[in-house]
Amino acid sequence: MTVGEELIRTKVGLLELAEYLGNVSKACKVMGYSRDTFYRVKSLYDEGGPEALQEITRRKPNIKNRIDPKVENAVLAFTMEEPAYGQVRVSDELRKRGTFISPGGVRCIWLRHNLECFKKRLIALEDLVAKEGVILTEQQMAALEKAKEEKVAWGEIETEHVGYLGSQDTFYVGCLKGVGRIYQQTFIDTYCKVGICKLYLQKTPITAADLLNSRVLPFFESYDIPLLRMLTDRGTEYCGKPDAHDYELYLALNDIDHSKTKVKSPQSNGICERFHKTILEEFYQIAFRKKIYNSLEELQEDLDIWLEKYNNERTHQGKMCCGRTPMQTFLENLPAAREKLIAV
Repeated sequence: MTVGEELIRTKVGLLELAEYLGNVSKACKVMGYSRDTFYRVKSLYDEGGPEALQEITRRKPNIKNRIDPKVENAVLAFTMEEPAYGQVRVSDELRKRGTFISPGGVRCIWLRHNLECFKKRLIALEDLVAKEGVILTEQQMAALEKAKEEKVAWGEIETEHVGYLGSQDTFYVGCLKGVGRIYQQTFIDTYCKVGICKLYLQKTPITAADLLNSRVLPFFESYDIPLLRMLTDRGTEYCGKPDAHDYELYLALNDIDHSKTKVKSPQSNGICERFHKTILEEFYQIAFRKKIYNSLEELQEDLDIWLEKYNNERTHQGKMCCGRTPMQTFLENLPAAREKLIAV
């Protein structure tokens, strides 16, 4: 049944209902029509029967916009040629070839074919090569090689012993009424996962260096082992001109090398990022529901208690800990670390 036939049937049903009920107002209320529409329909029906109703029900269906199959095939073909291009650039390049489609249209086609992100387009390209044996262009090869390099080069942090590499990052805790914004400076030894933290009211090179000066270096000195290298992101509290930046100067004075993560790649410093998730779920979200803190020192005291438990009681299943606590891993690796340092 077409749309027109269904509407005609509905209006005939309105007339029959009014005749059955003997009340035009009730029939219109039930069917959702006005009395004016009823009398107009009745007049047409009396003059020419159901066929006469066709004149007032001649409604064209609103057909959804559809992309021409030729345009869609052109987009898919160009996507396989240049998988690294975004939707705006694909639209621009196709326009040069005489195919006109908006960036939004390109996006719709990608969504229908599961190609909306670069990773999925690379997978589709690899499948195409495997099935049809297509010879790749230089741009396609470059895109695939780049993806492989990113997986290998930034996949895992290399560390040989305790003190070999420390990871540092800034964590925004929140804003306490009457205290202000609170930032946590975090240090993690990448080998044994020992965590050292201190809270501050601002994030600056001075606060980043203060964590090392007040807590981290004294900790390693108490075990007669040096800290050789630091890994940080490229935040302003960690990076700057070596001769004028407080954090860079502090590292240079203490003969500590400085490694920086890849730009816009927080996973490169994943040890700190994972620790921040743990401390948020296991400490801050619970502590702020149990107690109202009125000072930074009060929160620092509870944080130190939690860190003591984290380092000495909470076991880890990581690569180096293997079910031991961070401090157990640290103490057991100390002799090996000293031997390696002497050998160097």
